[in-house]
Amino acid sequence: MPKAKPNHKVFSIPKYILLTGKVLQFLSPKLATDFVLKLFRTPFQFKRPSREEKMYQQATKEMLRIPQLQKRIQVYKYGSGSKKILLIHGWAGRGTQLYKIGEALAEKGFQIVSFDATAHGDSDGKTSAMPEYIESILELDKHLGPFEFAIGHSLGGMALLQAAKDGFQLKRIVSIGAGDSILDICKQFVNRLGLQPKIALLLKEKMDKLLGMDSELLSANVAAKKITIPTLVVHDKKDEDVPVSCAKQIRQNLKNGELLITDGLGHRRILIDNDVINQIINFLSNDE
Repeated sequence: MPKAKPNHKVFSIPKYILLTGKVLQFLSPKLATDFVLKLFRTPFQFKRPSREEKMYQQATKEMLRIPQLQKRIQVYKYGSGSKKILLIHGWAGRGTQLYKIGEALAEKGFQIVSFDATAHGDSDGKTSAMPEYIESILELDKHLGPFEFAIGHSLGGMALLQAAKDGFQLKRIVSIGAGDSILDICKQFVNRLGLQPKIALLLKEKMDKLLGMDSELLSANVAAKKITIPTLVVHDKKDEDVPVSCAKQIRQNLKNGELLITDGLGHRRILIDNDVINQIINFLSNDE
């Protein structure tokens, strides 16, 4: 079981956002819910760190239009192998966020395809959501597939499982630090904002209306029940963004799944840990 130094704290929410939420909650639960929904759908933009610069500079870049969304996404192609593997970043991430995994796989002869999700990086849009991730994955499969494997982190892992349920054909799947229940995610988000639990229920109701469906159907454990593709679920015990119980629930519902639990890598450092990357490569190599 890979171990590491204690995990860094999760991204802290600016105080002015916390204060605004509490004032709106005092004035009107509806106003507070509208505010939280906007926050929920608007990813924070982070400057690309220097460690991702190599992949960014060496990758071939192109903009791909997603007809269903009327938006374009930035696509990266890295490596010159004949077999293709899709990497999917999480919320507030970038197409180069899984750079170390991408570099290791490129050395093994894979061509890496990744993308900035809508409203992330260089892609179009100011807001995003998991259905937009899913549409992007399926459109990428049409234009740049077929893919041998795919790896998704956090929300990218959830979207990958949904896409696989919806017909994205792969030989193997790796999900890293993925969340599970949509309602639980709403509750965790509202809790981080320091707001009352009832706002989480109102948030989910708003999402249901926006999507025209019960958003809980997008939960990872629901998708997992329909997936027969061999899947490796990776998660850290001390992940402060997404509880490790999510991984266990996803694995329990998979027909052909494996579970890799680490200790001390947290939600993001798990993406650059050599032991984890080696175990991912070993899992994918089992298909060869």
